[in-house]
Amino acid sequence: MIARLMAATRPITHLDAAGAPRMVDVGAKELTLRRATARARVRLSVAADRALLAGTLKKGGARDVVRLAAIGAAKQTANLIPLCHPLRLTKIDADLSRIARGEWVIDAEVVAVDRTGVEMEAMTAASVGALALYDMVKAVDRSAVIEQVVLLTKSGGKSGDYLRREARGAKRA
Repeated sequence: MIARLMAATRPITHLDAAGAPRMVDVGAKELTLRRATARARVRLSVAADRALLAGTLKKGGARDVVRLAAIGAAKQTANLIPLCHPLRLTKIDADLSRIARGEWVIDAEVVAVDRTGVEMEAMTAASVGALALYDMVKAVDRSAVIEQVVLLTKSGGKSGDYLRREARGAKRA
């Protein structure tokens, strides 16, 4: 399989000549403004939705816990995801919003002036924010579902900007 990957028309950047994983050297790349937003969607039972709205969860207020979990996760991305570069993040924001009855989203925005993008940091923030929300509601709803984690936007760097089709007109983090 690795030989097939190595023979692909586009070189695999994170494998060396022998097919072993490696961290790409970004030292020669220009420092540029990098920004990414990501979203995690969580589906809750009626009881959990009501408790979250009313602020009556046994563990307390979910919004601040989710926000702090997401911020902390973005800062730890290089420790969690192999081959991610540690970055100097200049902004991390996260928010918990109800988009419909029983449907909540964690929106995360990450900004850095660095040599590589912050997409993984934004997606890690949204993911861990969703896990923190599950932890907050599990006493009421162990069937809560983290349905998806998606990159909404990214800007900066050589590859240019990205805007997920569903994100057009959607609330940004």
